[in-house]
Amino acid sequence: MSGPEQPVCFASGPRRLEGRLRVSDGPNAVIVTHPHPLYGGDLDNPVVAALIERYHQQGYTTLRFNFRGVGRSEGHYADGVGEREDVQAAAAYLTDLGKTVSDLAGYSFGAWVNLNVQPSLATLRRQLAVAPPVALLDFSAVRNLSAELSVIVGDRDEFAPLAQVQALVPRWHPSARLLVVPGADHFYQTTLNRLRTTLADVLARAD
Repeated sequence: MSGPEQPVCFASGPRRLEGRLRVSDGPNAVIVTHPHPLYGGDLDNPVVAALIERYHQQGYTTLRFNFRGVGRSEGHYADGVGEREDVQAAAAYLTDLGKTVSDLAGYSFGAWVNLNVQPSLATLRRQLAVAPPVALLDFSAVRNLSAELSVIVGDRDEFAPLAQVQALVPRWHPSARLLVVPGADHFYQTTLNRLRTTLADVLARAD
């Protein structure tokens, strides 16, 4: 059992980052990352919240946080490079709490950041990428990931066109699962319940 999310701060280099932590009894933890900071993305995004909800239901300790320069997180936007450091800092924070960071889950920009984290987190066994924006950001460096990978995309997503995602996913991981949310665009404003159902299916099958 666990209580509600609690506000936390942790260090990423000289910066302090704002986050929300929900601790569960089990050993596994997930880091959930948010959409593009320059377009209003933050830890309160509804898709991020849906990811947190589903992982919590599976017994995970969950951590969502604001990338540098967002909300109360110190620093400035860093073209995805500094944001990868923020993910690694979040993993170190959870490790210090005695948790195993087994999963990375990201939405849009957050998915891009997570997929590009190098070196990969030592304890990572699964990544979940929702709406990776392949029409907006460069995914060419993402290849042959070692952790399991599930990718979720809407069939009306203009920033993650289904055909383009289908072509790229085998490069990212030869055994990746690709799940399509019918009727969903990039923002899931009217299809959030369909996304929740898909997330539940992904996590239930994997566990």
